[in-house]
Amino acid sequence: MKVNYEFEYKKFTGKYNMDFDLWILENAIKNKSDDLFLRFYGWEPKCVSLGRNQKEFITDEKIDTVRRPTGGRALLHDNEITYSIVGKIPEKQSVIETYKMISTTLINAFNTLGIKLNMAGEKKGDKNYCMNISTGADICYQNKKFIGSAQFRKEGYFLQHGSILKDVDIKLLERIFREKIDTGHIITLKQINPDLSDEEIIKTIRKEFKNEYENYL
Repeated sequence: MKVNYEFEYKKFTGKYNMDFDLWILENAIKNKSDDLFLRFYGWEPKCVSLGRNQKEFITDEKIDTVRRPTGGRALLHDNEITYSIVGKIPEKQSVIETYKMISTTLINAFNTLGIKLNMAGEKKGDKNYCMNISTGADICYQNKKFIGSAQFRKEGYFLQHGSILKDVDIKLLERIFREKIDTGHIITLKQINPDLSDEEIIKTIRKEFKNEYENYL
């Protein structure tokens, strides 16, 4: 499997980001591609994304909103690195197994950067803000949520994207979602290692995916 990461890291609007992710997925399906497409991007302006099946979200804040093709709850995209992966589903691989496959690679990449991560356990919580909820798809640092991910499948292919938290504006989150944000439940790169650059993180993750999947399938 060739790991394709020709997409340059840039910041785009929420609509552009979600449309582009879907475009990659649809083209992979159309071309019956065996490649694994890996993309990193940011959000400008900051944006709230809603899960695929989530009810409309109402907030008093004037902020951009978009609907994700993947599931989950509402999420504020602000100071983060978002990853997006599109690929063919390995034969008989479940959603959870795909999560684990990708999570293991991300964990190995951050381990190379000196940050020891682990996968979360069972789903916990029932809140509006996605990062306030713990699921088995999350990646944690010292049992605090650091990377949240969601997945969508279509015609034998998957799209998974997730947010690597660099920093959070707690006051803004609480205004948007009208709930108390559990700061003891989440953690950001600023708290773990603020000296790591976006470029270093992206380069390391790309390298780990290339090492893991160039000879996969």
